Amino acid sequence: MSVSLLSRNVARKLLFIQLLAVTASGLLFCLKDPFWGVSAVCGGLAVVVPNALFMIFAWRHQAHTPAKGRVAWSFAFGEVFKVLLTFALLAVALAVVKVVFLPLIVTWVLVLVVQVLAPAVINNKG
Repeated sequence: MSVSLLSRNVARKLLFIQLLAVTASGLLFCLKDPFWGVSAVCGGLAVVVPNALFMIFAWRHQAHTPAKGRVAWSFAFGEVFKVLLTFALLAVALAVVKVVFLPLIVTWVLVLVVQVLAPAVINNKG
């Protein structure tokens, strides 16, 4: 199996695990109040949507073989775009949708923790 195909599978698994965490958190917060569940889903999607866009951007540029310096700049641009989009989505959720702060932030942090820990679990062969 090629490295590019392997990395796509890991990225898909990571997105799937993140979506599972968002769904579980949304369902658990719905037990308190349905609007808390909506707030939790908004917080989780503020991480998942930029990650999905970043992965699509990375896969699109993976087929090309740019110069080495361009890879680093492309990655840096993608990361900056991902962070700005995350904060923009959080601001829209807080200002426009008027979500509850606690479930929003708890789910946001939960999905970020999943983003850090899931690749280690996915890549663990033993």
